[in-house]
Amino acid sequence: MRIRTTKHTATRAVAREKKKLKIRKRVIGSAERPRLCIFRSSKHVYAQVIDDASGVTLASASTLDTDGVSGANKDACAAIGKEVAKRAVGKNIKQVVFDRNGYLYHGRVKALAEAAREGGLEF
Repeated sequence: MRIRTTKHTATRAVAREKKKLKIRKRVIGSAERPRLCIFRSSKHVYAQVIDDASGVTLASASTLDTDGVSGANKDACAAIGKEVAKRAVGKNIKQVVFDRNGYLYHGRVKALAEAAREGGLEF
């Protein structure tokens, strides 16, 4: 895989893309152990449980589709973690691999991961 950038691409974005590719080489979701991938922006947080073998999203949650959750702070991330865990466990998915998507395991990412563990997911 190659990172496609322009001369105007921020160095932080390029560094995150490099980390993301290194992680994705090792973290692969399968049917019996799908990948829990997160994305965070300044306004919203998204989490998906993905089967990479068939290329299908099995469960997802975000601040856009979850009632009573708004913003992208730690509390919202914890609520999204619990919601995606509830939806995944409802489809008999208990074990996942965690894809932090190039972000540091700190703050909002850590809050989402810990809430998903409390919701019943194992990783």
